[in-house]
Amino acid sequence: MLDNTVLVQLKTYLEMLQAPVEIVASLDTSDTSQEMRSMLDSIARVSRKIHLRYDGDHARKPSFSLGVPGETARIRFAALPMGHEFTSLVLALLQTGGHPPKLEPEVVDEIRSIRGSYHFETFISLSCHNCPDVVQALNFLAILNPGISHTIIDGMLFKSEIEQHQIMAVPTIHLNGEFFSQGRKTVEEIIARIDTSVVAREAGKISAKPVFDVLVVGGGPAGASAAIFAARKGVKTGVIAERFGGQVLDTQTIENFISLKETNGAKLAAELEEHVRDNDVDIMTLQNVVTLTQGANGLSEIRTASGAVLKSRTVIISTGARWREMGIPGEKKYRGRGVAYCPHCDGPFFKGKRVAVIGGGNSGVEAAIDLAGVVAHVSLIEFDTALHADAVLQKKLHSLPNVEVITGAQTTEVIGNAEKVVSLLYRDRASGEVRPVELEGIFVQIGLIPNTDWLKGTLALSPSGEIEIDARGQTSLPGVFAAGDCTTVPYKQIIIAMGEGAKASIAAFNHLVHHSHAA
Repeated sequence: MLDNTVLVQLKTYLEMLQAPVEIVASLDTSDTSQEMRSMLDSIARVSRKIHLRYDGDHARKPSFSLGVPGETARIRFAALPMGHEFTSLVLALLQTGGHPPKLEPEVVDEIRSIRGSYHFETFISLSCHNCPDVVQALNFLAILNPGISHTIIDGMLFKSEIEQHQIMAVPTIHLNGEFFSQGRKTVEEIIARIDTSVVAREAGKISAKPVFDVLVVGGGPAGASAAIFAARKGVKTGVIAERFGGQVLDTQTIENFISLKETNGAKLAAELEEHVRDNDVDIMTLQNVVTLTQGANGLSEIRTASGAVLKSRTVIISTGARWREMGIPGEKKYRGRGVAYCPHCDGPFFKGKRVAVIGGGNSGVEAAIDLAGVVAHVSLIEFDTALHADAVLQKKLHSLPNVEVITGAQTTEVIGNAEKVVSLLYRDRASGEVRPVELEGIFVQIGLIPNTDWLKGTLALSPSGEIEIDARGQTSLPGVFAAGDCTTVPYKQIIIAMGEGAKASIAAFNHLVHHSHAA
């Protein structure tokens, strides 16, 4: 099951094991159990520190636990962790065997200080690019704290549980048998949810920080670029953001980033963060910025929802954008119960079913093409009278036998049966007639909306909410600059956002020099 190349690489990794790891498998007579046995046999053969047993009797079969011999195992894979999740398995083996997780020391201390009993279950699909981050984050917690355990469940392998819990989007996390969260979560976000005192402590630490020369608000490509360029000038630089990586984290394949033929969002975001940290930048995450004000002394003050306050001589706003919602009845009610925004993550849950994709741009057409290989039928619904995707994508779309394209259609309502989506309504813009489409899934792909609500009344915004900037990234407030998808710069692309971040950073430094504010 694991080819020779993978086994050679695995052997190299497992040489880093500092202590034995015990794997206990619970199998049945299914084909998947035999595949799991083959995989585990291969793993055990490449390291003498792997102790493999087949006498497990867990209710979920096939599955296997990882633990320290003589102790109760705290990690279980009710999944055949291949594809995106193979890395999660390798990391779990290494960390169970004493190889330290790649976490900041203060995060490790916070995990170890958590009191109580927490059993997490993460429902995944093997095609989900967001799931491994969540799996690995929860495995970190389980490895470092004996009161925490974690089970990874492949929804396609345990379909009865998916139906029982009505899970239609991944990753979905349950804590002690109850719904906990859905979507990507970092270690820090999970800690903050189960130990609320962390937020207050962190707010106090942030408020105690001295004045920055350049403070970047937002951790996406524009923010990362701005922070690196500022730090390289030798000025005190900070980044404050809800999460590092921004919208890039939700991007599956990236093929137009010059010099890289192909990468993915999670990998690029991790590399951006590493590059920023290498430049001595103070990164503060899990912080939702709510206000920006300026004092008579020219200093800008940033305040967060947690109560933290930061001051800086210049500010670069790079808060990016988020998926635009339809804003129609039923959308919020059935989000995660048929209404979805990531075809790569959630598409497998609609295998053999009827779905719709809302939006005829590149992202919508790409989503319809991807889904057509999994679901029974796709209805692509576009508001305009024609699709706006690239010609090559449209040609591929129209070649698919199970795709219907509906143009000139305004989606008006999501209909459900109180548990999940059963149809949607759209209005034919030419005739005015309202028509139903029976389906079980709706994938919304209608573009982005800038994350600038918190700036209304503070600085100049365009009618669509984008921050108005000049050629140097200067906003209507002196010393406050902006870059990336939250601004009026045309063409929202990663490479453009990075360039805009660099430009705004150079402009901010020039502002410091000319106003005698440099540290």
